[in-house]
Amino acid sequence: MTSSFGALTSAYTGLVAARQGLAVVGDNITNATTAGYSRQTVLTSSVVPANESLFTNGVQVGAGVSIDGIGRVTSPLLNAQVRNTSASSGYATEQSSAMDSIEAALNEPGNNGLSTSLQQFWTDWQTVSTQSASAASATTVIADGKQIASQLADGYTAASNQWAQTRSSVDSTVATVNATATQIAALNGQIRSTLASGGNANGLLDQRDLLATTVASLAGGSVRSNADGTMDVLLGGNALVSGTTVHAIVATGSATMDGAASSPVEIHFADNASATAGISSGILGADLSLLAPSNTAGTGGAIAQAAQMYNDLATSVATSVNAIHSTGATAAGTTGLNFFAIDPANAALSLSVIPTNATGIAAGAIGAGAANGDTADKLSQLASSTTGPDSKWAAFVVGIGVTARAATSQATLATGSAAAAVNNQSSVSSVDTDQETTNMLTFQHAFDGAARVMTAIDAMLNTLINKTGLVGL
Repeated sequence: MTSSFGALTSAYTGLVAARQGLAVVGDNITNATTAGYSRQTVLTSSVVPANESLFTNGVQVGAGVSIDGIGRVTSPLLNAQVRNTSASSGYATEQSSAMDSIEAALNEPGNNGLSTSLQQFWTDWQTVSTQSASAASATTVIADGKQIASQLADGYTAASNQWAQTRSSVDSTVATVNATATQIAALNGQIRSTLASGGNANGLLDQRDLLATTVASLAGGSVRSNADGTMDVLLGGNALVSGTTVHAIVATGSATMDGAASSPVEIHFADNASATAGISSGILGADLSLLAPSNTAGTGGAIAQAAQMYNDLATSVATSVNAIHSTGATAAGTTGLNFFAIDPANAALSLSVIPTNATGIAAGAIGAGAANGDTADKLSQLASSTTGPDSKWAAFVVGIGVTARAATSQATLATGSAAAAVNNQSSVSSVDTDQETTNMLTFQHAFDGAARVMTAIDAMLNTLINKTGLVGL
């Protein structure tokens, strides 16, 4: 059977285990509000008694408690869900923000919108048709034509500026991803060394998981755990971080919207230019989608498609007005005049009004006299054309509105999913101060109990050692 000295050792291990438990509880409570901290717990097991031998018999009691380590309460599945939903939320939120900016630039509906300017422009032509000899009506139609040209140029410029800002954001995000990857690689090295030496790497693991979530939010990707405690971070199946090695990414492609068609923006690995990172989620994935060049199907990047619409509308305004205006005659009988000048290669920015006064306005029909306003009347009727500028602009505005609303809805759902994933993760990993208080009391009672056992054994041994053989004293 176990000796008295063995019982003393058992009680001592209880003291040590309780003290370690109190230390862990203190650490948990201290870090209750620390971002990314995972609750820790003491892992203990009973010390198996010595095997029976010639000198042992019967039932053997345990030899105390063994501290097997400090456990980290976490769920790999929930951690993966947090990363996945963070990537989706980052993508959806970035898309929604961009679409809101595009929609805001339209100024629709409102008095400052292009639809109001177009309506006023056609109304001006109706006035000219009844007052073709009026210098005031000619001045008004010229001024409102310039207003339309200015708004189209402003809209295109706003889209171009938004594209440039998004392109700059890509470079900034890439730098952040690379910096975060460098931190993960450094933590991998520390974790590997700590675990190899038998140390506690829980704090380092928490930091690494938080950084992995940051990478997911920025660029999507996935993680892969290795047997030595390190973690690989993958983008599109290629390693961004492999152990302690970082394969940095770089953004390539045009720095301006006009050059995106011939040189689209892409993300490559710095040490392998032929390998694209394959980023399709996270903030970076959203930005790459937004920066895609426009196409005739209307499925290109949202910013470039908006800019293309301004070009298309400028072309529509110029061609539809010029097609009618050139068939009319001025008060002096001049024919074949255009009202708008435009460069097809740069339509929105080049649109301008040619006439400077009433002498350049071809309001009447050829040969109908100076007071005739038939051509101006035809121009006013463009307001109701199903293929005219107004219809095209209305369709574009409605399309942007629908897309923006859908993006907002998607962002709301994605953000909600990300919050739910974090809550699920927290339900497992976060610190509950009430529970920790209970644990503290438990370890305190365990410590007191072990201490009482040691005191009792000490008193017994003292009696045995100092009193044995003394009779009658």
